[in-house]
Amino acid sequence: MKRFFLAISFILFILLFDQSLKIWVKLNMRIGETITVFDWFQLYFTENTGMAFGLTLGGSYGKLSLSLFRIFAVFLLTWFLARLMRGRAHIGLIIALSMIIAGALGNILDSAFYGLVFSGSMHGVATFLPESGGYTGFLHGSVVDMLYFPVYHGYLPQWMGGRYVEFFRPIFNIADVSITLGVLSLVIFQRSFFASLQEE
Repeated sequence: MKRFFLAISFILFILLFDQSLKIWVKLNMRIGETITVFDWFQLYFTENTGMAFGLTLGGSYGKLSLSLFRIFAVFLLTWFLARLMRGRAHIGLIIALSMIIAGALGNILDSAFYGLVFSGSMHGVATFLPESGGYTGFLHGSVVDMLYFPVYHGYLPQWMGGRYVEFFRPIFNIADVSITLGVLSLVIFQRSFFASLQEE
């Protein structure tokens, strides 16, 4: 029972954090608008129709396919997590899977509902439940991204080509961070995480 509440708590906390920030950005910023928190950290509002870190699949069918894949993956991971909680699975494995599920759910909510309940953000700050309706249909909404870490930007020395570089360029959200940390945890700690499953 403790593991169940731990998993639910992780998922709900990440979802609440992710959606609160996304909704705040959506209702207070325009696409392309930036708020500088530190020199190396900005809230930069952008939207994407694809995967984590701005990766995309082409066209309306690509977007629909991605949304359906996310939903299927969440069902599969939730089923697997439920089975693990009935056994003696490592607590780290339960947390890692919970983070992946929470992140996937966070981006699914954007795709599924944001296009229905918000106006577009391209020409001004979005409104909630606009009279003219949302900017697109069910499962076709864009994912809100805002976390931008331009840790370094400038020109390389001439002996290195002299070109302009920027690190770190991707713009992402809390859901992407949650998925990434969950997957990295599985990769780094897989031996200890899955050892308990082999013992059952």
